[in-house]
Amino acid sequence: MSTCKRGAGTQSAGWTRLPLAAAICMALATPTLARSAEPDGGATAQQPQASAPAQAAKPKTEKIKTLGTMMVTAQKRTENLQKVPISMNVLADDQLQALHVQDFKDYVQYLPGVTFQSGGGGVQAGPGFAAIYMRGVTDGSNRNHSGSQPTVGVYLNDQPVTTIQGPVDIHMYDIARVEVLKGPQGTLYGASAEAGALRIITNKPDPSGFAANYTLSANQVSHGGIGDTFEGMLNIPITDRAAIRLVGWREHDAGYIDNKPGTVTFPTSGITLSNAGNCTPAANLVCSPARAHDRYNDVTTKGARAELKIDLNDNWSISPSVMGQQTIAHGNFASDPVVGDLALSHFYPEGVNDRWWQAALTVQGKIGNFDVTYAYGHLRRNQEQHSDYTDYGYWYDTLGGSGAYFTDNNGALINPAQHISGRDGYSFNSNELRIASPAEDRLRFVAGAFTQNQKHDILQDYQVDGLADSLSVSGWANTIWLTREMRFDSNKALFGEVSYDILPDKLTLTLGERYYRSRDHLLGFYGYSVGFSSGSNYGEAGCLSQTPFFGAPCLDFDKNTRDSGSLHKINLTWNISPTAMVYVTRSEGFRPGGVNRTGNTPPYHPDFLTNVELGWKTTWFDNRMSFNGALFRENWNNFQYNILVPPGLTIIRNVNSARIDGLESQLDWQATYNLNLSAGVGFYKARLSSNYCGFTDSNGNPVTNCPPGSINPQNGAVVDGPEAPAGTRLPITPHFKGNLIAHYSFNLGDNDAYVQAAWVHVGQRTTDLRLVPRSLLGDLPSYNSVDLSAGMQKNNWSLDVFVDNAFDTRGELYKYSECKSETCAAHGVSTTYPNGQVYTGFINPRTIGIRFKQNF
Repeated sequence: MSTCKRGAGTQSAGWTRLPLAAAICMALATPTLARSAEPDGGATAQQPQASAPAQAAKPKTEKIKTLGTMMVTAQKRTENLQKVPISMNVLADDQLQALHVQDFKDYVQYLPGVTFQSGGGGVQAGPGFAAIYMRGVTDGSNRNHSGSQPTVGVYLNDQPVTTIQGPVDIHMYDIARVEVLKGPQGTLYGASAEAGALRIITNKPDPSGFAANYTLSANQVSHGGIGDTFEGMLNIPITDRAAIRLVGWREHDAGYIDNKPGTVTFPTSGITLSNAGNCTPAANLVCSPARAHDRYNDVTTKGARAELKIDLNDNWSISPSVMGQQTIAHGNFASDPVVGDLALSHFYPEGVNDRWWQAALTVQGKIGNFDVTYAYGHLRRNQEQHSDYTDYGYWYDTLGGSGAYFTDNNGALINPAQHISGRDGYSFNSNELRIASPAEDRLRFVAGAFTQNQKHDILQDYQVDGLADSLSVSGWANTIWLTREMRFDSNKALFGEVSYDILPDKLTLTLGERYYRSRDHLLGFYGYSVGFSSGSNYGEAGCLSQTPFFGAPCLDFDKNTRDSGSLHKINLTWNISPTAMVYVTRSEGFRPGGVNRTGNTPPYHPDFLTNVELGWKTTWFDNRMSFNGALFRENWNNFQYNILVPPGLTIIRNVNSARIDGLESQLDWQATYNLNLSAGVGFYKARLSSNYCGFTDSNGNPVTNCPPGSINPQNGAVVDGPEAPAGTRLPITPHFKGNLIAHYSFNLGDNDAYVQAAWVHVGQRTTDLRLVPRSLLGDLPSYNSVDLSAGMQKNNWSLDVFVDNAFDTRGELYKYSECKSETCAAHGVSTTYPNGQVYTGFINPRTIGIRFKQNF
């Protein structure tokens, strides 16, 4: 029997849907994730009429469950998801719970258009350091506190929470939904949403009645230990117009990476460093401060949220809130395959203490018929991290004999292994004031003003134990390199979108515009002591004055840059019928430029993303199925690329342009009263559209014509050709990513019960834009992961059991080396590491758990 039936409705409506139905039948009918909404659970209707003989033989009336209506605020007003002309995924509260989502890494796997990476270039791998990418808009480059801003904005309600080295990793409890807006959202969301925006919407205080719940869960991680979670919520009415909502949580994630006993011998001095538990110092044997032990990378997260909602009258409300969280992570979250499965050998303490809190205020009201919203956010974040950097010392000694320069006060050679103590302090303020005309008007608009200011207090202390005072940075014992900087980023904008119904309820034209001004100011100290930096233009040898800078010896650079411009959007939406809509959009996004701290390196310019998209949103079979999708082409012009140059400095260049072609589709089908199927796919072809030569001209513009024998004007070197020729695939993004979720609900006696299976496939990915580092690091192979769960609910309590990554797949998420890949990932240089020292981050091993929840 054909599955392509015309849905119920009038003859006219059915005729208008016929071309789209035919197209869908001919296409792959590719599914995607988010259920349009929570099923209403109580709706009943007649099945489509059966043939006459069958009807005569067995007349039957059957209950039918339909898809509910999911309301979203992606366009800064409350709308039905199926009426929003944006390619979106939405994970609703019931899905987040059924999938046992607790943090970023849990839900990102169910978002086909979203990828991420963590760690590399001296950046700690682990919670709070994820770089998020959408639709393949990524270069896979080193991330640095002095580098480019993110291409994807993360929002908690209306307030941005994205800092330079990654957004805060919010514990996902008492969350109403996650909205994922794919493609440039520059008009309404600005610089932080060049490639898209991810919005986490919390549940709001409800003055209509008291409510409370708590959740207890425990789990066992394969190759690791036992984790547990406690969560609780109170919704307390104060008056019939005011309520407060209090939420708290504590989560412990068991470790599964083992720090194995090991040694490293430095060729120049012959000194051996050991992390063995029974190590005893001896001639040329140094016992490291961190000793080997299993289950190295455990994480404890605790936090709370409080929100007050006061309805001042029928038109105005005010909602202040405060949220805070602390995450303490030990160890490292990547594995060294030379050491073993889920294992490494490190020698110095590693871990992160990530503390943040956010105060927010939202005021909503009406002036006449116009909706007015003011949203304020203040975010404070402090990250303290400790990282083992032994690889850096080992590889530079192996390749260049650098160990000869590390001596104590007596001139004797010492262990040249490095370790890093770092601190990042963020202060982040945002203000937005917007006004919206009535949504039902034929001519309607949303307009507003936005400001954002971010201060980043940066400290990174690279230490070598026992280093001579003459080689240490002045005032910093044992410090071979010190980074002490202040960074200030500010953005101001006026924005607006206006929509006009050319044909009421049928054809709508939307025009958007955003005028922006941005500023980047970076100043401070970075570099070596006088003993190491003689003759250079940074470090103590490059001091602009002898005045100390926040504890550093001096100020050795002070740079800033400014930029202004505008972004445009045009959208045409055709509502073919009440259940079918197609749209065409051209939209733009941008990322601000900034300064390079090194020498005479010119500033890097803004990069821009232009998107042309054809999308559709449809519902079928009396709202039992939704099928949405989009075809798009994005051009990423003069994009910024962060690279490491000797002696390990990050610089940012505008390299060239890329093109991303893609198809995204999503399906949600209430197949029977009991069975819901949802699935999602994304197909992406992301390629360079011009050569990446690896250098710019004197004005900072990318050079794209560099045949073998060309001269790099920045250093006079002869090049062998492009580092990545046109047509090279962009890293990190697979050609295909998809998922399928089957949820079956049923009655178990007098109780409600369910079983669920979720499958995720991630295709093969590359690790670097440049061909040489890519060959050294290797690719990320494709993988499949399966999550299983089952549960039941009785009265006010529920019990769930779950198995995540049921087949214990080693799905690779990212690879990196601790220093420049041509050095730390060099092949054939070390007998211990013949293929270099490359770390791999995996999805979590198989985790079996149980969860109990009670509502009041």
